[in-house]
Amino acid sequence: MTAITAAGREGDAGAEVVRILHPLRIPEGATGEGTERGPYIGVAVDTETTGLDWRSGRVIELALRRFRYDRSGVITHIDRAYEWREDPGEPLSPEVSALTGLTDSDLAGQEIDVDAATRLLNSASFVVAHNSAFDRPWIEARLDRVQDLAWVCSMSQVDWRSRGFDGRVLGYLLVQNGFYHCGHRASADVDALIQLLRHRDRDGRTALNELISTGSKPGWIVRACGAHFDSKDLLRTRGYRWAADAKVWWREVSDEELPAERSWLAANVYSAAARPAALGPDLERVTANTRFR
Repeated sequence: MTAITAAGREGDAGAEVVRILHPLRIPEGATGEGTERGPYIGVAVDTETTGLDWRSGRVIELALRRFRYDRSGVITHIDRAYEWREDPGEPLSPEVSALTGLTDSDLAGQEIDVDAATRLLNSASFVVAHNSAFDRPWIEARLDRVQDLAWVCSMSQVDWRSRGFDGRVLGYLLVQNGFYHCGHRASADVDALIQLLRHRDRDGRTALNELISTGSKPGWIVRACGAHFDSKDLLRTRGYRWAADAKVWWREVSDEELPAERSWLAANVYSAAARPAALGPDLERVTANTRFR
């Protein structure tokens, strides 16, 4: 087995720390974890696309891999990997080719197996991607019969920092977990995602267990409609993100957080001194079936 060593310095004493990275290989079949075959099914997904906007771009690669897990969120079995490429009908830009490693000849005449992909997605309790806000719209635009599935996101719904990781980028998380892979290819990123979901914290709780617990709870999308331009720094510090298409600052909060959030907005964004162009925020109820659209 080939391994990569990465050396660094840690602490005032300058003690050398060496991390050995192993190539990530996830075989099909039992993982050796858990006490029995898990009765629940999840499916990890990743897409490569011709751009960032699903309304004008095309999916050029789709990878799916199902896994079984038990009541404790332990992955007990992993299915075979599925990957399809698709000809977008136009040449790839140099930037997309450089990012994905795909060329026009790789895609020529290729097509996603829509029936197989739809069947696999609908067979699972939930769909997970490492940036579901990106992948979900692309997949739903390409596949007709997957519009109402439950989605969770391993990037935003797992507290990686409390698990001892820095950042949330998939490849970086994987390296900190002791592995490396050929990133920016859909199938490689799916395997990296599954490996990270198997991570256990100090109490033995898997990242998948945390993800399911967080992702299954409903919440509220709070949009600070009519917020004055001068409120942007306050909103950003509060955790709001700018939605360029809707031209509004927004964030998601839980049921328990909503009263405090409304009070904060009333005092800081919708007071007369803040010069808002609306009386209050727009609220939208979200669940795992509607989130990340």
